Amino acid sequence: MYIRKILIAVVIIGAIAGMAFAYFVYNAVFVPNTAFENEKAYIYIRSNDDFNAVMDQLDPLLKNNNTFLAVAKRKSYVTNVRSGKYAIEKGMNNNDIINSLRSRNIPVQLSFNNQETLERLAGRVSTQIEADSLSLLKEFEDTEFLKQIGLNPDTALAMYVPNSYEFFWDTSAEEFRDRMFKEYERFWNQERLTKAEKIGLTPLEVVSLASIVHKETAKVDERPRVAGVYMNRLKKNMLLQADPTVIYAIKKESGNFDTIIKRVLYKDLELDSPFNTYKYAGVPPGPIAMPDISAVDAVLNYEKNDYLYFVADVENFGYHKFAKTLAQHNRNKQAYVKWINSTGIRR
Repeated sequence: MYIRKILIAVVIIGAIAGMAFAYFVYNAVFVPNTAFENEKAYIYIRSNDDFNAVMDQLDPLLKNNNTFLAVAKRKSYVTNVRSGKYAIEKGMNNNDIINSLRSRNIPVQLSFNNQETLERLAGRVSTQIEADSLSLLKEFEDTEFLKQIGLNPDTALAMYVPNSYEFFWDTSAEEFRDRMFKEYERFWNQERLTKAEKIGLTPLEVVSLASIVHKETAKVDERPRVAGVYMNRLKKNMLLQADPTVIYAIKKESGNFDTIIKRVLYKDLELDSPFNTYKYAGVPPGPIAMPDISAVDAVLNYEKNDYLYFVADVENFGYHKFAKTLAQHNRNKQAYVKWINSTGIRR
């Protein structure tokens, strides 16, 4: 009888212990463990982060760190942290959270446009993926890489086609650069290559000329006409005489691309730089900025016209007045000079 009571007690205690364990497991694994009110929260795990670094980010997002740690150990996540961007949804339990962190690296939409230099491009990209600006710039300027693909420091910016791209957040600097070269090759498809050949320019010359067109006018509908003017000048072996190239040459010479120049002076036209199209004929040796795709296509599909000159239209700001003769251009220019003098802009 005594032994029977002991056995019953053991069974009861075991059952209670089992129930307690089952309750703990249920709470640890299946009970919601998020402590935020938004629908989603995101964490960014760097390539060299360990589990402790992950917990530092998760700490304010979880109701109970201890249960999460128990499940993380059970599922071997503690020693298998993976870099990337991950989403934690409101109401997730520990099991769901760990499953998300293990296998649901979320792509990011990376975009850039109109960067004047590789340095600025690196800075822009570094705000959107894990790679920092210094590591990006190092890959952008890698002379061996540039040599292999037929570029140089002056033309390197042409490889980066401004657009939006899908990347994983933990993309390395080298991976980003290599992907951009593939996008560059994809952009220069047979159709664009054929058009470039037809107008007598290489793809790099097209991008360089497009960068001038882009700087000359922000009006997409006007870009083919501006491109037509420059193509007419090239055909006649005339200097392009594009003010944006002078501004770029000044910035490049000084090394300060933060310089704001609203007015090109006559003395600036004498700057001895291969980018100064008032002194050197033909297309500059590289782009003066990163042109929009619309500017590149404007060059490839330039308007066939007889214009050789243009100046800002002070009666329709943003657009230009075009002229076929120098005399007509000078009349248009007088209105512009009168207006800019009235603004007090000296530089």
